[in-house]
Amino acid sequence: MSDSPVLALLKDLISRPSITPNDAGCQPLLIERLEKLGFVCEVMEFEDTLNLWARRGTARPLFCFAGHTDVVPTGPEHLWKCPPFQPTVINGYLYGRGAADMKSGLSAFMIAVEQFVEQNQNHNGSIALLITSDEEGPFINGTTRVIDTLEARNEKIDYCIVGEPSSTDHVGDTIKNGRRGSLTAELTVKGVQGHVAYPHLVKNPIHSCMAAMADLTATEWDKGNEYFPPTSFQITNFNSGTGASNVVPGTAQIQSNFRYSTELTAEQIISRFEATLKTHDVDYEVNWTYNGSPFITQPGSLTDAVSEAIKQVTGLTTELSTSGGTSDARFIAPTGAQVVEVGPSNKTIHKINESVNVADLESLVDIYQVTLENLLTCD
Repeated sequence: MSDSPVLALLKDLISRPSITPNDAGCQPLLIERLEKLGFVCEVMEFEDTLNLWARRGTARPLFCFAGHTDVVPTGPEHLWKCPPFQPTVINGYLYGRGAADMKSGLSAFMIAVEQFVEQNQNHNGSIALLITSDEEGPFINGTTRVIDTLEARNEKIDYCIVGEPSSTDHVGDTIKNGRRGSLTAELTVKGVQGHVAYPHLVKNPIHSCMAAMADLTATEWDKGNEYFPPTSFQITNFNSGTGASNVVPGTAQIQSNFRYSTELTAEQIISRFEATLKTHDVDYEVNWTYNGSPFITQPGSLTDAVSEAIKQVTGLTTELSTSGGTSDARFIAPTGAQVVEVGPSNKTIHKINESVNVADLESLVDIYQVTLENLLTCD
């Protein structure tokens, strides 16, 4: 028995070891299929990152599928049930690195678009695919630079589905209609190194920052809102010391991260963070990494179209959620596009033995295709 079109394509993509930022031939494979459908394919290569912008049609609304071909490293390969780049079906699940995150989304996009275009040659609006090989890495030369290019020529996305694994237990049970912002602080607390027996000659950076850190961890940054939980502050690394028990260190390095709601801006967080350090007379330097702003797609035409498609295909009433980490949706939403993330279960992403339910692949194709029909075939 031959594989279904979506399973065959997914196996082909998984067999290409596209560890970030290496595309490993995934995008050329998609380009070959897209050009047969009448897509104009524009390759945008920035530094070490390969990106694809493919569009069929020139009218609005512009519906975009967005995703990435790169995957995270496999980890110890001997712990896998099968070699991670040799896709294998076991008991109804396809195993392989990228099976869930997110080559299943890419494969389902492609098959859904092929089927939709075959049945609707003269559909309304336009369809596009935005694909990058730099989502799992530094995310500097990927989607964000493609969006910059599109914005510079005023090419606007109206609706966008990012194919990240959004589901919890069953495909379609959850879609992400927003994400929290992410802001990282790399803090260096300055002291004076010396012998512990001469405390008057040293300044202990650990001691000097402890009260400030306690205040920051106890701070209620906001109360959240109907879409977001309260902003979270977490210390992720704390390093200091020389390894000797009789030496007061000269510096302490503290890394922390904020996951924040639309109740705050990055500038407000930075101001409050540094004001707390100054209140406690901490001598410091801090470098901030801005990973993305919070965004929300209000319930409307896109969420309705996707929810109706999920209901029709699976019978489920989907949940709108903003939980989880960041995704490339954070680069697309600020342009004014309605953006949601819809994909398979996220239970095994980035894990040893990453896998996807084969039956879910067919449902995902149908969800994407019905969504296209809901948005691009109505009068």
